[in-house]
Amino acid sequence: MEGDEAMTALPDDGWLVAHAPPRRVRLFVVPPSNDGYTVEDWLKLPETGERIELIDGSFVVSPMPKSDHALAAKRLVRILDDARPPEYEVVETINLEVGEDGLIPDAVVGLAETIAAGVASLTAAQVVCVVEVVSPGKVNRRRDYEIKPPIYAAAGIAVFIRAELMGDDAPRVEVFNLGAQGYELIAEAKAGDILTISEPFPVSFDPAVLAGQRPR
Repeated sequence: MEGDEAMTALPDDGWLVAHAPPRRVRLFVVPPSNDGYTVEDWLKLPETGERIELIDGSFVVSPMPKSDHALAAKRLVRILDDARPPEYEVVETINLEVGEDGLIPDAVVGLAETIAAGVASLTAAQVVCVVEVVSPGKVNRRRDYEIKPPIYAAAGIAVFIRAELMGDDAPRVEVFNLGAQGYELIAEAKAGDILTISEPFPVSFDPAVLAGQRPR
């Protein structure tokens, strides 16, 4: 009717500011490979917000970890970082080339000079310790218990630390040193106990600090 405002199907500018459209997911196409993918292929992948690892020639995609997993990894990094000597640095979720595989551990202790240089990935020779915080789910648990440890060991990484957030005695931490037949368990502790290790450098802590709210 005369005098009425013109009607439109388009929202006004203010509505668009308050209701921003969702971000588009950036999709990418991986060329097929009959012989399996290589570390070089893996390093060329674009950033997608997901954890993509190369295991036995295939890309393995994992969603970003839940908050308790991320919290445990961050706290463990802080513990190791406070104890490290100056020749080492501790970082989270960095690309790690291990033989023909490309993995992304939850944390890595590596050579300070290399890490400070801003490299896109580390090699096993530049790393003295890897850390995995076990994610829930059968596939994730198999990866952290059965698949990744032998790969790290075959690459010659001296220390493997695994943090378990599930179970009655969780958080629980296991520490393995590289031996003649692969990794050998040298220390373990559950929440309420003190874990003490000497490699890659001396550090002691109660696994309970990896989960839950900190006391105020």
